[in-house]
Amino acid sequence: LFVAAVFVYPLGFGIWMSVHRYFFTAPGATVPHPFVGFKNYATVISDPAVRASFVHVGEFLVINVPLTVVISLLLATALNNAIHWRGFLRVSYYVPYVTASVAMITVWMFMFSSGGIVDRILGPLAPNPAWLVNTTWAMPSIAFYVTWKQMGFFILLFLAALQNVPEELNEAAATDGASRWQSYRAVTIPAVRPATTLVVLLAIITGANLFTEPYLMTSGGGPNGATTTPVFLLYQKGIEQGTPDVASAIGVLLVIGVLLIAYASRKVTERE
Repeated sequence: LFVAAVFVYPLGFGIWMSVHRYFFTAPGATVPHPFVGFKNYATVISDPAVRASFVHVGEFLVINVPLTVVISLLLATALNNAIHWRGFLRVSYYVPYVTASVAMITVWMFMFSSGGIVDRILGPLAPNPAWLVNTTWAMPSIAFYVTWKQMGFFILLFLAALQNVPEELNEAAATDGASRWQSYRAVTIPAVRPATTLVVLLAIITGANLFTEPYLMTSGGGPNGATTTPVFLLYQKGIEQGTPDVASAIGVLLVIGVLLIAYASRKVTERE
C-alpha cells in the first residue's frame, strides 16, 4: 500500500497527464482534460531547451559517476586499512552528505567565485569568466561539488562491502606471489562488485534528478542555460508556466532514459 500510494500512483498519474491536455484548476472545479495522444511528447522533443537539458545531465553523469565510484572506493579502501582515527575520518567524510545543501553551496560559491580562494590558488590557470558563470566549466563544477558532497554515503557502502571480503583470499593471493595491486585488482574489486553496482545505480538516479545544485549555484540554470536539467525544466514548465502536461512528458522521458542507462550500467558492472 505504501509503495502504491507513494510511487505507483504518482507515476501512473504523471503518465496519464502526459497524454492529456491538463492544467491546474481551482479546488472543486470540474474541467475536461481531453486526450491528446503524443502531442505533449512532440512538443517536448521539438523544444531545443529540453534536448539541451538532457545533454547537460548526460555531461554531468559522465563526470560524476566515474569520479564517485573510483574516489569512493579508494577512500573506503584507505579507511578499511587505517587503524588510527578511523572513526573520526568516517564521520568527517560523512558530514557534507548530511549537511544542508544551501549551507554547502554557499561555501562552494564563495570558494569558486571570481577572485575566490580557488582562483587565487590557480592564478593564471583559473578560467575567465569564473567557474560558475562560465559556459564551459559551470556543469563540471557542479559535478565536482555533487561528487564531493555525496561521497560520504558511497564511501560507507564500499566500506561495508570491503569489511566482508575474507582476508584469507588476500593471503592466498599473496602466497601465490601476487603483489598488493594484483591482489586488489583480482580479489578486492570483484568481491565488492555488488556494492559497485549499487553505487553506480544510485549515482545515476541521483544525478539524473539534478535540480537543487544548478538552481542555487547558477541562479536558475545559467549561464545561458548551460546547466539546465530535465528536472529543472519540469519544475519551470509545470509550476512556473502552468503546463503540467508538458512537464509530465519530460518526466516520463527522463524515467525511460534513467531506466535504460541504469540497465546498461548494471549489465556492465555485473558482467563476469
